[in-house]
Amino acid sequence: MRIALGIEYDGSRFHGWQSQRGVRTVQQALERALAKVADQPVTVHCAGRTDTGVHARGQVVHFDTTAVREPRAWVLGGNVHLPDDVAVLWAREVPAEFHARYRAIERSYRYVILNRKARPALEHGQVTWEYRPLEVAPMREAARHLLGEHDFSAFRAKECQARHAVREVRRLEVSRLGEYVILEVTANAFLMHMVRNFAGVLMAIGMGKAPPDWARDVLEGRDRTLGGVTAPAQGLTLVSVRYPERYGLPGSASWPLPADRSRVPSPVVS
Repeated sequence: MRIALGIEYDGSRFHGWQSQRGVRTVQQALERALAKVADQPVTVHCAGRTDTGVHARGQVVHFDTTAVREPRAWVLGGNVHLPDDVAVLWAREVPAEFHARYRAIERSYRYVILNRKARPALEHGQVTWEYRPLEVAPMREAARHLLGEHDFSAFRAKECQARHAVREVRRLEVSRLGEYVILEVTANAFLMHMVRNFAGVLMAIGMGKAPPDWARDVLEGRDRTLGGVTAPAQGLTLVSVRYPERYGLPGSASWPLPADRSRVPSPVVS
């Protein structure tokens, strides 16, 4: 049978998703945990391979097994054997034609920038820190150039192994919430470092280093060397992956924006 799982993880102490010899990865941790529940080796396939330091709240994986378990056993048993920085959120049996990567119809990421003079302590590793002021209006204007279906060669890492660079960006919003600048990006699929390269270009524009039309020039140039600095991984989170409704998979839980925390009542100390 084929099982799909929703998982979340803090990528701070992982060398990315994909298994690699001699380093700690999310895939290896998950496969070890599930193998103990299944009492047999398990190989998992994910919707999106995240890089070192990148987090996930709505990653989706699938695996095949002959072990018969209730869905809650995969969740509870998996979490017993997983380290504290990875958790299984849900489990569903899915048809054999389901594939976590190839059946996904869109993915959404969030990139969070803490824009203040002082570096973060409580959110260290969870946000990107930029001490220079960012102007959101030109960043928004620049983001409009990146919407739609384009060849995003200028925004892919040189190590990217995708067969082609054409992707459709369906949403790219920039907002400021107090000290935070938030990028929300949805596309049918992403290239390696694509969101981080978006962030690098938009941050440079927000600092006044280039005009908003520079984003269009970079896109049309299709040359990664013209695209500026790749933004750090720490602020990036895979928020959700969407599939056709016929699979009946749960949606991702809502994730409050940083400014929303200010509206949470403080505990009463007696």
